Amino acid sequence: MDITIHWTFLPHNDPDASLAFYRDTLGFEVRNDVGYGGMRWITVGPADQPGTSIVLEPPAADPGITDGERRTIVEMMAKGTYARVTLATADLDGVFTRLEASGADVVQEPTEQPYGVRDCAFRDPAGNLIRINELR
Repeated sequence: MDITIHWTFLPHNDPDASLAFYRDTLGFEVRNDVGYGGMRWITVGPADQPGTSIVLEPPAADPGITDGERRTIVEMMAKGTYARVTLATADLDGVFTRLEASGADVVQEPTEQPYGVRDCAFRDPAGNLIRINELR
């Protein structure tokens, strides 16, 4: 089978802060920025990977979500337990230094994990966990 990851979705609660983080801090390009009904969806991704994107979306835009579910999503986002993504780089220390200098919320410094991965972790402005693995 020939299957690739095309899009993944992460919630945001401040589109401008999320845009600044993914564009200016991580260096992703902006592929789309769409507003509708007072909400905003922003598609970003690495410039050298045009077929892989992250869509930053309003956290409860799905009309099938109940008010109780919306409250739960907002509570989980505030605690940083709702969504996550894992990225990868050959220069983990350089990326970590750049993210730390930008004021990004550091969760874990570069660490050799017991399961064979060296990585670090941050939270984006919405509280989403971003783990960055070192490519070896």
